[in-house]
Amino acid sequence: MTDRRLLLMMLLLVMVLVGCSRAAAQSPTLTPVPVAIETPSTVGLRPGGDTVVASGEVVPAQEAQLGFTTSGRVQTVTVAEGDAVEPGDTLVALETDLLDADVAQAEAALDVARAQRALLEAGPRPGEVAAAEAEVEAAEAWLAQAAAQRDELAAGAADAEVTGARAALAAAQAEEKSARIAYDQMQGRKVQDWEEEVTILQLRAAEQSCAAAEAQLAQADQGAQVRVREARAAVWAAAAQRDAAQAQLDKLRAGATPEEMDAARAAVAQAEAALDAARAALDQATLRAPFAGEVTSLEVEPGETVVPGRVVLALADLDHLQVKTTDLSERDVAQVEVGQQATVHVEALGVEIEGRVASIALQAEVIGGDVVYAVVVELDNQPAGLRWGMSAEAEIITE
Repeated sequence: MTDRRLLLMMLLLVMVLVGCSRAAAQSPTLTPVPVAIETPSTVGLRPGGDTVVASGEVVPAQEAQLGFTTSGRVQTVTVAEGDAVEPGDTLVALETDLLDADVAQAEAALDVARAQRALLEAGPRPGEVAAAEAEVEAAEAWLAQAAAQRDELAAGAADAEVTGARAALAAAQAEEKSARIAYDQMQGRKVQDWEEEVTILQLRAAEQSCAAAEAQLAQADQGAQVRVREARAAVWAAAAQRDAAQAQLDKLRAGATPEEMDAARAAVAQAEAALDAARAALDQATLRAPFAGEVTSLEVEPGETVVPGRVVLALADLDHLQVKTTDLSERDVAQVEVGQQATVHVEALGVEIEGRVASIALQAEVIGGDVVYAVVVELDNQPAGLRWGMSAEAEIITE
């Protein structure tokens, strides 16, 4: 059944073809006129030679999204959208009162560190050595005086005072003994009342004199010990003062040690680094143009507070546009090299622009599941009306 249907269909096809042939024989013959049809994939193709074609878009040669690395309040905005700027032009500036103070403080600290290093490098001045020598002489004189006082006390000056106090005590004890004997002899005898009263008063006076002499002896003995200790302490203090003055004099005469010089140089280096950091922080409070271009967007006004990482301004070099491919496959990129000639077709303008391959991406991108590489074509000229973001088709001659 299937073979019969197939045979029937073939017969019908033959009949149709025969009918068409007859109609063609009866009608006049027309000569076809060729029509050129341009498509984006064939525009600009050169006969002969190997080429690679990829879609792309017009982009600036340089583009930057600018922001601050520090937080602060915006003081001035010196540009507006569409303004052309040159490298180094000030775009936006923050308030810098605190940063200015930090720089001034760092400069002062550096001056101090450098002055200290200069003093060590210059060595002692004659006046400083003379003053140190005078201090040594004064300390030695003080030490000699203290030693003499100590020796005088050790030789018996204190003992003489104690001896005198002991003699006074002995005399007082003798008087007390005599008065007590007189009082004892008075007992058992009949004497006048006034004689008894006088004897009693003499005994009491002798007892008080003896007590006072004992106290004087104790005080003299204790005072002598204290004065001896004080004299010895004065000698030690004088000796320490003399040693310190001599050490200072020796240090001045010897000059700074290598370790002290290293420490002074390190202090200067540290102060210089602190000043560099303060100046860098101050410089970062001013946003400057990194290249010549045009301000394409401005997102900040005076008085606003900005934080690190926020984009406040976009800058692009619109005088030097180029084409960046968006779908050059991994199969074709192997044939592309920097410096190869290329022709760029911009459909919106209906123009072709010659150029050369300027760079090839080192890393691929995955777009819609396809692995593609971005290739940048540098244009030989920039026609009027060419704008950032226009679509383009790039034909790269790979032979």
